[in-house]
Amino acid sequence: MPDDVVAARAAAEEESAFSHPAVDPDATASYGDHPDQVIDFYTPRGETAEAGSAPLVVVLHGGAWRAPYDRRHITPFADHLARRGFAVANVEYRRGQTPSPDTAQAPSPPIAGRWPDTFDDIAAALDALPALARQAVPQADQRRTVLTGHSAGGHLALWAAARHVLPADAPWRIAGPAPLRGVVALAPIADFEVAEKLDVCGNASLQLLGGEEHFTERRPYADPSLLLPTGIATTLVQGRTDLVVPQAVAEAYADAAAKAGEMVGLTLLEDVGHFPLIDPLADACAVVAEEIAQLAW
Repeated sequence: MPDDVVAARAAAEEESAFSHPAVDPDATASYGDHPDQVIDFYTPRGETAEAGSAPLVVVLHGGAWRAPYDRRHITPFADHLARRGFAVANVEYRRGQTPSPDTAQAPSPPIAGRWPDTFDDIAAALDALPALARQAVPQADQRRTVLTGHSAGGHLALWAAARHVLPADAPWRIAGPAPLRGVVALAPIADFEVAEKLDVCGNASLQLLGGEEHFTERRPYADPSLLLPTGIATTLVQGRTDLVVPQAVAEAYADAAAKAGEMVGLTLLEDVGHFPLIDPLADACAVVAEEIAQLAW
């Protein structure tokens, strides 16, 4: 397919995904004092579920860990999952800050992520989630929890599921595997070395770790491809025509998992780019929901 056709399709996909109005949650709870340390909860739609009967899906949004992209853009996806019978927790976290404007120069783009704040928040949110979910979505059966995330959120989902294999001195390390049915990572930035070679999201993973001077030392604490095996069922869903996070990044993670003795599912979708995975109107989004259901139910 010609490059201009692929680019035009990608633009249309992004427009569609961002055309949906944000969906307000049924409840919001804080897991910290910062305004971004919150979790939105969605109850199963159209369900008369008894307490503890619906699987819980934890959603981590993408946006290259940059401040302009918050959880609101993924609320239609969260609502889509709720309409399929899931209880949903949509997690917000601290992202990179937009540099102060310099009138003498062109505006600087937002920085990707904060070290260590972004990781602090994901760890704290997951640690606080069981108690918060019991209050906000009593329908949720937390024994059937699936973690999902898109793009940079896919990275965070893979990372959160690997906290028990972090280096021993990592502040986020936990003693054993998180109680998850599995992880469904959507076009994740899952291998930082490959992502940097491909300049994914403008060297976002390099910025997340604090720049080139810190990339090598911090990568073992942050790169999912180095945190294997996890022993947790993991599936990656990836569009073959993704121009934002190319297929090669997901394939590199799957290869690293195989070398570590772990089988990771890799669902490749033809003629699908980056954003249909979270677009409720796209067939790809239905595939994502089914992948989640296979782990949750």
